[in-house]
Amino acid sequence: MSVRRVRPDDVPTVLGLVRELAAYEQAEHEAQMTAGQLHEALFDTAPALFGHVALTPDGEVAGFALWFLTFSTWRGTHGIHLEDLFVSPAHRGTGLGRELLRTLAQECVDRGFARLEWSVLDWNTPSIEFYRAAGAVPMEGWTVHRLTGDALSTFAADVRARS
Repeated sequence: MSVRRVRPDDVPTVLGLVRELAAYEQAEHEAQMTAGQLHEALFDTAPALFGHVALTPDGEVAGFALWFLTFSTWRGTHGIHLEDLFVSPAHRGTGLGRELLRTLAQECVDRGFARLEWSVLDWNTPSIEFYRAAGAVPMEGWTVHRLTGDALSTFAADVRARS
């Protein structure tokens, strides 16, 4: 088992795994990213998205982690926000997910980052148990908020909101 950074030739496979994740989360209709968008986000001249893939012993990409940098104004250092971590169902329980998460933790340690954080759906008990077994704790008292679609456009266009 091994983990390495995403390479350009991994993009179609990672995109397929993103679609598997969307199906697992019952949100297939929301997964609209194209291979071109993923490639550009990961490999543009100034990428804002980073990724790792987990490989089976025969070299098959069986999982991925996509992440980006955050910054803690309280700690004065960067951190990593894990956007998605997914291991194909056929390869769960093999340690690939743990190795992906461990690799990101090591990335934080090596770079002097303050934290590794992510969100998990409340109903996703297997993932919650996996993360707790790694020592992660939920951020009680915090709720994720999001502006998207029409609400995002409407609010951005509201001149009163800019004053």
